[in-house]
Amino acid sequence: MSLTAVYMQLPEGYIAFVEELPGANTQGATLEEARKNLQEAVALVLEANREFADQSIGTTHSSRSADSKAIITQAPTACANTTPC
Repeated sequence: MSLTAVYMQLPEGYIAFVEELPGANTQGATLEEARKNLQEAVALVLEANREFADQSIGTTHSSRSADSKAIITQAPTACANTTPC
């Protein structure tokens, strides 16, 4: 699975979100901090969604692959202003 991370630079630092995953958003003082925080946000959203699905359909009829991983790619022109990201 491939996801697109968007990073926007603001005077206060950076905001970040994943386009394909509602709720996966964060901020950071630096781009590196925003990247780290976004990885954590994605993990938390996926975990919450998994728990919700297990409660909704029950775990007896579901299966998941433990070796699947999400790959987050940065959008090519994701900055909100003219300063390089």
